[in-house]
Amino acid sequence: MKNKIAGYIIIGIALLFGLMIWMFNNALSTIVSVACTHGPDCPMWRTINVQTSIGLAIMIFIILIGVYLIFFGFEEKIVTKTRTVHRQVNPNKPSKKNYEKIMNKLSVDQKKVLEKIISSQGSMFQSEIVSSTKLSKVKVTRILDRLEGLGLVDRKRRGMTNIVILK
Repeated sequence: MKNKIAGYIIIGIALLFGLMIWMFNNALSTIVSVACTHGPDCPMWRTINVQTSIGLAIMIFIILIGVYLIFFGFEEKIVTKTRTVHRQVNPNKPSKKNYEKIMNKLSVDQKKVLEKIISSQGSMFQSEIVSSTKLSKVKVTRILDRLEGLGLVDRKRRGMTNIVILK
């Protein structure tokens, strides 16, 4: 559909170009008929014919491009395929159901950090954890190292910070 619209626009521009050629040809013919006293043998008349022929050839070429787009210019459709990924459940990996059991084995600061991640729907920037828990950067890094070692969270590098994702 967009190719047809572009084709019509190109043909419209070509017709405007043709109108300009006609107007220029008429004005130039009037000037030459007054200025040239030699009649049809005057070299200015031949120049007008050459310029008019070149202008008309360009106009016809532009019209042909527009006609091609209208009738033969098809748009490509991009088709994407989705695929289903089936994950196997690892029995050793902690699930959300047994986080209460795991919480009993954690220190107060570790619980605080894990609860922040859980309350933020399972993912949070490490810098947000530092600012929301009021713990130092070093302490949060060590806590996340421990939680990552237990298989509770995973860290991924994002720019200048990490994003912490609940497993």
